[in-house]
Amino acid sequence: MLRKILRTDPESQDSRRSLAAALLADAGAARCRLIAEVKRRSPSAGPLRESLDPGELARRYVDAGAAAVSVLTERRRFGGSMADLESVAAAVDVPVLRKDFLTTESQLRDSASAGADAVLLIVRRLGPARVAELAACARAAGLEPLVEVHDPSELEAALASGADVIGVNNRDLETLVTDVGHSLAAARAAREAGSPWPRVAVSESGIRTRAEVLALADAGYRAVLVGETLLRARDPGAAAAELLGVRFPAGAPA
Repeated sequence: MLRKILRTDPESQDSRRSLAAALLADAGAARCRLIAEVKRRSPSAGPLRESLDPGELARRYVDAGAAAVSVLTERRRFGGSMADLESVAAAVDVPVLRKDFLTTESQLRDSASAGADAVLLIVRRLGPARVAELAACARAAGLEPLVEVHDPSELEAALASGADVIGVNNRDLETLVTDVGHSLAAARAAREAGSPWPRVAVSESGIRTRAEVLALADAGYRAVLVGETLLRARDPGAAAAELLGVRFPAGAPA
């Protein structure tokens, strides 16, 4: 039976799996934590893994060392559904992020009811005031907000929202151009300016190699969020382990 949690219940809030805590945990030899993504396709990459089993794929990721799992539920562009979110939440014991472009309080409530532990809020799409408002609503519903920025100028608004976890998206949502160097440049710019840095910084999109993961860890990122690289691999679990620099037992691809 799929787990369905109404996060406005105080007991269910206490049982929340903390994304920040998972990403702050010692990464050991991996040097960086991994949020591994479940999606069938994307506007920029097209079809990726249309016939995936969400729960089985999530378990495979966790077996490989993923600290959290990200799920796209939007159907038209990503081929997802709320059933995918429910399936993943029921299958794994790590935090589950609903990584859709959320804009309303009702979407936050739906996310909590389907078993999400965290939700994505994008500064560029919402603006500073609305991000802060929805971040507060998310916390009230027992969810952790992952607040996403692209331009360094958006970082101040993300920090002001009170979010512990802030993502730097390497993909420009307007042009869909992706460059991992964007995260490195953002960290360098913040350091040179003496600007505050997130408690938990996550580099999102376009990460393909172990060398890139290590470079991002050196730059101050606690985690990377990876989808396409894993979903295009013959064995997504093995690909996740390779990014983390760990051994992974052979098995059937999810």
